[in-house]
Amino acid sequence: MDVIFDPNRQAAPAAALVGGSAPSGASPSADLIKDGDQKTFMQDVVEASRTTPILVDFWATWCGPCKTLTPAIEKVVRAAGGRVKLVKIDIDKNRQLVQQLSQLGLPLQSVPTVAAFWQGQIADIFQGALPEGEIKRFVEGLLKLAGGQMPAADLLAEAKAAAEEGDHQAALQLYGTLAQEEPENPEAFAGVARSLMELGEEEQALQVLDQVPEKLANHAAIASIRSTLELAAEGRAAREKLAEFEARLAADPDDHAARIELAVALNASDDRAGAVDALLEAFRRDRTWNEEAARKQLLKFFEAWGFADPATVAGRRKLSALLFR
Repeated sequence: MDVIFDPNRQAAPAAALVGGSAPSGASPSADLIKDGDQKTFMQDVVEASRTTPILVDFWATWCGPCKTLTPAIEKVVRAAGGRVKLVKIDIDKNRQLVQQLSQLGLPLQSVPTVAAFWQGQIADIFQGALPEGEIKRFVEGLLKLAGGQMPAADLLAEAKAAAEEGDHQAALQLYGTLAQEEPENPEAFAGVARSLMELGEEEQALQVLDQVPEKLANHAAIASIRSTLELAAEGRAAREKLAEFEARLAADPDDHAARIELAVALNASDDRAGAVDALLEAFRRDRTWNEEAARKQLLKFFEAWGFADPATVAGRRKLSALLFR
């Protein structure tokens, strides 16, 4: 909604814009949450939103959903670390303000209603008591509009960068901090487990995965590291018998069990292309052997490697060619 609002019907005082984007964040001690009213709305919301995104929570004492929504909003705002602020408006105590906002198109016929302000304008709204996760996505969208993001996103990016640089100890600390701040973040759990695996602590990594909340258990990041750990254990055993599998295949090219074990060994030796080719050959020779064991093993590799991995992309293309020829 492209609305600039002054509840006192006066011209807004000039205010400098800060580069067109949200600041990197106020200090944790900043006044992030406050009660507002008709007199303070212009300063606390419209003018303040020229530098920092502002959420306005319109509520009422008789509103049951407000009692659950407001604490959830406050939690998300605190987690944002000063990158967004919250002003709470009791509609019964500020009827003139509500009437003026309604005339400008803000739907305040029912509460709770939450409006997001950025640079003096209403940027977005939602109504009803949303779950915390949806509130977080709403705030993330507001911050993106303002050119910023949640601190957790910065932490995740820093952790990923450390992992890519091979500094798995630093990545472990960063992912661990993120997991404490967001105990339902699947990438945090997965990152902790993967960092422990890279540091040679596979047993601890498995213990971390055992602590993942049930509703996150099937998330792609969790499934990927779980498959990676399983393949690592299987691969160590298979790698010791690499020559044996090759000899068995030389004697009988239709020894599908040997070919699948060979693929596991090749993957453990970081020969992903070779592992893919071995499984595709087993699949080509007998698609249904042992309940499509070759195809299922290949999908497990893809899950562990990640969908964007070059070996996964090439393997999926080759598998599709066999399936649909």
